[in-house]
Amino acid sequence: MPIALTDAQISALEAYLELFIKWNKAYNLSAIRDPEEMVTKHLLDSLSIAHLLEGERFIDVGTGGGLPGIPLAITYPNKHFTLLDSAGKKTRFLFQVKQALGLDNVEIENRRVEAFKPEPLFEGVISRAFASLKDMIDNCQHLIKENGKFWAMKGVFPDHELSELEKHYMVDASHALQVPGLEEQRCLIVLSRKNIQ
Repeated sequence: MPIALTDAQISALEAYLELFIKWNKAYNLSAIRDPEEMVTKHLLDSLSIAHLLEGERFIDVGTGGGLPGIPLAITYPNKHFTLLDSAGKKTRFLFQVKQALGLDNVEIENRRVEAFKPEPLFEGVISRAFASLKDMIDNCQHLIKENGKFWAMKGVFPDHELSELEKHYMVDASHALQVPGLEEQRCLIVLSRKNIQ
């Protein structure tokens, strides 16, 4: 993968995975139980967009057990990541991860996205397992700056979902993602809002 991690960052990712496995038994953070599968489908999948991110302040909406927010925060200690989820047990896990790993660049919000009124606004909204692109934009457009972007992690290229978007949203970029050990298709769709005069 086109990112360089220090030994300390790799150790932090391993520590996160250990916590994830431990808490998953009681908190049901993921249906995946096999640690090797977690490395591929959680850690590496999350890191597959790391080299493409532009900006300093991001919100990971519907983060669940912290994916992709925690791996990205470990990779980029100088960027800020807010992890939002409405499930209290998942955010309790995330508070534990933040403390255990000393992630000063992570903020955790336990609330519904519609109720969150951030100050300042974010440069990017990241979503890995959100519903449709239309739902992502409808529910999250109040979170980003005027020139902010939506970073949507998807499986196969979402032609149908893109056709449902309002005309003033445009695709800035679409990237085929390569996840080591994963045969399934993955892509990243970057969307932005056109200025309407």
